[in-house]
Amino acid sequence: MKATFTLGRIAGVRVGVNWSVLVIFWLVTVSLAEGRLAHAYPGHATGTYWGLAFAVAVVFVASILVHELAHAIVARRNGVEVEDMTLWMLGGVARLKSEAPTPGAELRIAGVGPLTSALLGVVFGFLAGWLGVLSAPGPVVEAVAWLAAINILLALFNSIPAAPLDGGRLLRAALWKFTGDPMRAAVIAAAAGRGFGWLLVVYGFASMLVTGTFSALWTALVGGFMIAAATAEGQQARLRGTLAGITVRQIMTPDPVTVPADMSVERFLATVPFGHHRHTAFPVVAPDGTLLGLVTAGGIDRTPWQRRATITVAEVMAPLDDVATAFPDEAVSDVLPRLESVSENRVLVLAPDGRDLVGIVSPADIDRAVTWLAATRRKP
Repeated sequence: MKATFTLGRIAGVRVGVNWSVLVIFWLVTVSLAEGRLAHAYPGHATGTYWGLAFAVAVVFVASILVHELAHAIVARRNGVEVEDMTLWMLGGVARLKSEAPTPGAELRIAGVGPLTSALLGVVFGFLAGWLGVLSAPGPVVEAVAWLAAINILLALFNSIPAAPLDGGRLLRAALWKFTGDPMRAAVIAAAAGRGFGWLLVVYGFASMLVTGTFSALWTALVGGFMIAAATAEGQQARLRGTLAGITVRQIMTPDPVTVPADMSVERFLATVPFGHHRHTAFPVVAPDGTLLGLVTAGGIDRTPWQRRATITVAEVMAPLDDVATAFPDEAVSDVLPRLESVSENRVLVLAPDGRDLVGIVSPADIDRAVTWLAATRRKP
């Protein structure tokens, strides 16, 4: 699940938003303002319905964020750092820096999401009841009751045993415990996700044909998202299986060419990319050799050509905090999520002390390793 834009960092975790969140935000606002609130409690000003519907949509998205933060907190308590999280139409996807160490940890990390949504549903339900006792305006009570219902529904929906839903991770934990093979468990959970996604797509389009309306289009849309996400998870599981036992040291490009931070973009373009080393990304270092970030062809391309003589590489690079890093003895399978989570598509490899740069990993390094592994492991 790719992020369309980034909200920033919360507790050190980068939070991204997929464009589908904007779609569901709009649907929630319109359906409440022109539908449920207006029909249940007519007679109020139009601005009241729209303002309340907008506020509910904001709280709804915040509920999804709380759901994902719960995953991050429990993951950290189980020794797994979270690389980033991306909110989507009906939930979110937290990208972990490494796999859960045990099926039990996987169960706890996945299970806390639906539990959090269910708890939010209960809290909103009590709040709606309390507001009703206090004779609060009807539209307000109705809005809070809707938040209670939607969070309970999200908890139930996310518990379905199909990737990329939390239930898919719960299924993976159970299969991992039963088979002892986490990769095989992930592939099965992804297959279940694709199957469920296709079921939603078929149901959505069949409903539209039968009823002659587009009310079930969102069901087909959710199914399409699930198919894409589950397919990606299945591919990643197979890739991790292929790279099992391989360390970063074995596939990285050692001693990568670096670029001085104070070099102008114009000079950089005149010398580095078209010299002996023809890469599309270069680590950037300070005069004392301290690693500062990564400059890419994309970053250079966004620099106005009129200013390239005065702008330095440091001004257009991605700072080190926004670049994925790894250590030489880490498993490549643990590094794959980091490679996908950053727009630079590079992982800088640091010495065990975390200070010196010793290598770089690119998608080409991964592809080369997979090609050789497939050739050497192929049975006659």
